[in-house]
Amino acid sequence: MTDSPQRTPLIAAGLLMGAGLGGFVDGIVLHQMLQWHNMLSGKLPPDNLVAAKVNMYWDGVFHAGVWVMTVLGLRLLWAVGRRADVPWSGRTFSGALVLGWGLFNVVEGLIDHELLGLHHVYEYTDNKLPWDLAFLALGVLQLLGGWALIRAGRADGLTRAAG
Repeated sequence: MTDSPQRTPLIAAGLLMGAGLGGFVDGIVLHQMLQWHNMLSGKLPPDNLVAAKVNMYWDGVFHAGVWVMTVLGLRLLWAVGRRADVPWSGRTFSGALVLGWGLFNVVEGLIDHELLGLHHVYEYTDNKLPWDLAFLALGVLQLLGGWALIRAGRADGLTRAAG
């Protein structure tokens, strides 16, 4: 069973917003507040002023990218709000947000942490893999939870026009 075309715009908005907001949580909590890693800390440890400034710059580029994703998601959500043929479902939208966040975590975890080694979840340990695997596991759980919420949202109203 596939999603109806009418639900696709709401799901797309949620996916983009979820990926963007997931990136913000990663950047704000892990990069800035906990300072567990920076964007390039696996390749360029921020152990001197120049390296710290380079890492800070690329953290800013990362934040700009997730900001653009979030704004694009908001733009899509705004467009969805103007369409009477798109069913409004909190479960569908929430599921898409969680799915987008999980997609961000899995893609970022596989590419940045494992494939490119740009950074790891927690840089200040000799055994980085358990932290990276936990991050990936969280992403997979988010993917499954988001998918389940989207599926549950199929039972919600047909369209706003139908009441």
